[in-house]
Amino acid sequence: MAGIRLPPEEPEPTPQQQARATTTDSLASDDDRSIAADSWSIKSEYGSTLDDDQRHADAAEALSSANFRVSSDYSSDKEEPDADGGQSMLGLQSYWDAAYSDELSNFREHGHTGEVWFGDDVMEIVTSWTKDLCVEISKKEMSVSDNGEVNDQAGKYLSSWNVLDLGTGNGLLLHQLAKEGFSDLTGTDYSEGAVELAQHLSQRDGFPNIRFMVDDILDTKLERQFKLVMDKGTLDAIGLHPDGPVKRVMYWDSVSKLVAPGGILVITSCNNTKDELLEEVENFNMRKSNLTGDVSSSGSEAASGTDHPPFEYLSHVRTYPTFMFGGSVGSRVATVAFLRK
Repeated sequence: MAGIRLPPEEPEPTPQQQARATTTDSLASDDDRSIAADSWSIKSEYGSTLDDDQRHADAAEALSSANFRVSSDYSSDKEEPDADGGQSMLGLQSYWDAAYSDELSNFREHGHTGEVWFGDDVMEIVTSWTKDLCVEISKKEMSVSDNGEVNDQAGKYLSSWNVLDLGTGNGLLLHQLAKEGFSDLTGTDYSEGAVELAQHLSQRDGFPNIRFMVDDILDTKLERQFKLVMDKGTLDAIGLHPDGPVKRVMYWDSVSKLVAPGGILVITSCNNTKDELLEEVENFNMRKSNLTGDVSSSGSEAASGTDHPPFEYLSHVRTYPTFMFGGSVGSRVATVAFLRK
C-alpha cells in the first residue's frame, strides 16, 4: 500500500507521518469493502458463506475470549504514539480509494509511479533478503550444497515459488521481486484504483506477466495457495482501522489459508517490532490450537494431523539501521519471515 504522491514541487508528508497525525475524526465512515472484490467475480475455494457482519462478530468473540493483548496495547518503536490508540484514516478503504484516484491522475498526467511504502531502500533490502531466504530453502529441499552460485542460478531455485503480494498498491514490490528472479507473481488490493495503476505500471516498465486483481485479504476470494506471501504495510493499515484488533484476528485466519504448507509469510511493518509480530503469531497459534483441541475432544476426525501450530518464526532482517531509546535497541522497520507448517 502507498500514500498519495503529488508532483515534486508540492511535497506531501509520508504515509507514516500521516498515520501518526490523523485520526478517524477526519473521515465520516468507511466504504463497503466488498464492492470492488465482488466486481471481479472471483470464486472462493474455501466457500465461506458468512456475511461480513457474522465474520466480524466471530473474530470479535475470538478476540474477547482469548487471553492476550491486542495490537493497540503493544509498545512500539515509533517516535511517538498514534492518536486515538493507533487509529487513523490510513485504516479505511475510502482513504486508499481517494489516494489511488490521485495517483492514477498523476500517472496519466506526469507518468509518476506513486509512493513507495517505506521507501526504495527498504524495498530493495526486503526483496534481496527474501530471495536469499527462498533460495536457501529450495537448496535444502533439493539437497544441494552451497556452491556460491546463488546469483547465477537463482532462477532455477526460485522457479517453484509462486508469490502473492497482499495490498500490492502500485505493484512496485513485485517489479523488484521479478528483478530478483521470481517469475510467478500475483498482486492483490481491495482498491480498484490501486490495481489499475499497478497494471499500467507493470505494462509500462516491462513486467506484463505479473497478475493483478481486486481482492480483500479479510474476505479473500482467491482459490490458490502460495509458497511465498508478502505483506509490506498491509497489516499495519489493517491495525489502524477503528476495529483494528478484530480485523487483525480476521487477517490471520485468512492469510493462514493462503500460505501453502512449507511456504513462508514475510511481513514488513513500521507499526510493530519483531517481538510484537512474534507475539501476535504465537497468539494466533494458541487460538488455532485451542480450536483444534475443542474439535478433537468432540471426536471429529477432521482434527487429525492438525496439532502443529500454523506458523513458526523463521528469520528476520538484521540490516536495518537501529537506534537506542530508554535502554532498548530498536529499528523503525521490522521484516519477519514465518514458516507455514
